[in-house]
Amino acid sequence: MKLTVWTYEGPPHVGAMRVATGMKGLHYVLHAPQGDTYADLLFTMIERRNHRPPVTYTTFQARDLGADTAYLFKDACRQAYERFKPEALIVGASCTAELIQDDPGGLAETMGLPVPVIALDLPSYSRKENFGTDETFYQLVRALAKPMERTARPTANIIGPTGLGFRHRDDVEELTGLLSEMGVDVNVVAPMGATPTDLTRLGAAHFNVLLYPEHAETAARYMEKELGQPFTKTVPIGVNATREFLAEVGEITGLDPKVDESRLRQPWWSKSVDSTYLTGKRVFVFGDATHVKASVRIAREEMGFEVVGLGCYNREFARDIRALGKEIGVPALISDDYLEVEKAIEDASPEMILGTQMERHIGKRLGIPCAVISAPVHVQDFPARYSPQVGFEGANVIFDTWIHPLVMGLEEHLLAMFREDFEFHDEAGPSHHGGHAPRPEERAHTGGQPPAPRDIEEPKSDNLGSDVMVWLADAEKELKKIPFFVRGKAKRNTEKYAAEKGMTQISKDTLYEAKAHYAR
Repeated sequence: MKLTVWTYEGPPHVGAMRVATGMKGLHYVLHAPQGDTYADLLFTMIERRNHRPPVTYTTFQARDLGADTAYLFKDACRQAYERFKPEALIVGASCTAELIQDDPGGLAETMGLPVPVIALDLPSYSRKENFGTDETFYQLVRALAKPMERTARPTANIIGPTGLGFRHRDDVEELTGLLSEMGVDVNVVAPMGATPTDLTRLGAAHFNVLLYPEHAETAARYMEKELGQPFTKTVPIGVNATREFLAEVGEITGLDPKVDESRLRQPWWSKSVDSTYLTGKRVFVFGDATHVKASVRIAREEMGFEVVGLGCYNREFARDIRALGKEIGVPALISDDYLEVEKAIEDASPEMILGTQMERHIGKRLGIPCAVISAPVHVQDFPARYSPQVGFEGANVIFDTWIHPLVMGLEEHLLAMFREDFEFHDEAGPSHHGGHAPRPEERAHTGGQPPAPRDIEEPKSDNLGSDVMVWLADAEKELKKIPFFVRGKAKRNTEKYAAEKGMTQISKDTLYEAKAHYAR
């Protein structure tokens, strides 16, 4: 563990809380000191939930450490059961409480509560949030799911959606509709929306749809072995992946995988004349492994983008992402250090970022547009509207989401032709983004007209020992003719070339010599 300004994943007990919050009739008793209750805010504020997570904290204080803290945990368990009357309890410790080794699971078992009590062993100092969701759901399935007779009609369990998940609510709705069109009913959706009693019925389904491997792959493999239920390997995010998913379901059930595609607009829109500016856009993809793999495929196969960088923050899937990077010839970054991610993005100089809320902040600093594809996300990524990522409607949503931050093709052309004009200078940005408008005080000083364009601050260059690198007027003028989204890289390369040649001044000729040098 380390202190950091931003973090992609919280500790594993937050993952357990995501499972408990997504379910009904389950209560989480967390042995934690006063101050570790901040996780409530993740759900009530970011996810805009209308009730608090079903969690009871022991909230011991420093003065309690001199006495027996075990009684605090027992009291919290007893009070939680009496107050909430849950169908089952999960118990565990936060990263701080783990150090005092009170064994919440053993303490709860001795209390004789009349409901199942599932102890969680979540090593806070070696594992993180996604492991917490996966392990918690696995322990619940292991304790509650039993073999049973299959349903008469073909049915599936949808496993993986949790609280605080990126578009999980809408993904479940879209996927349920797709399966229904094929003639497959949904037996149980879990953890989201399920009760502990529902988990006892998991064994009645014919197969499991593993929607998010980060949160349910261990449970899926357990049910495949113990309950004889196969699980799907394709996550239906993107047009091609959705069709492959339906074919996979068809192989499992023997049903016709053909469904209505009349709502699907993404393929035609991405091939239309108005979208030709998408072709060849250089993108950097970073997030959780499931959404990164899906997004890389969509970017390359369905949008015509060039992927110049990719990576994920959850190390459990590092092998998969490295294999994907090797397949497309791009080094994969496996890191949960946002500064390392920012450096990789800056080096790659993409025209667009597909990432998390962290990459959205990085994009703002670097002047690169960003579309969010993965958790962790901001409150605005829990929209009130229906906005799935999976299935054919999900493909439409992804198309809209990805092109929104981009400068449209005609605008890009106008920016290049009329960059001295007040409306089309570099800082104007896309016409549909209001954040670039001049402030009232700026307009007042210019007679109501927007201020003259200011040069974009370029990234600091590596002068390889040179004290000062002076850009002559003709070179600066020529540099401004280079599209703004690659200008920073052109400037750095030119300065590097000049430094290697022992120059301290850059002329127009130097700029073109550097261009020819790096084009070889």
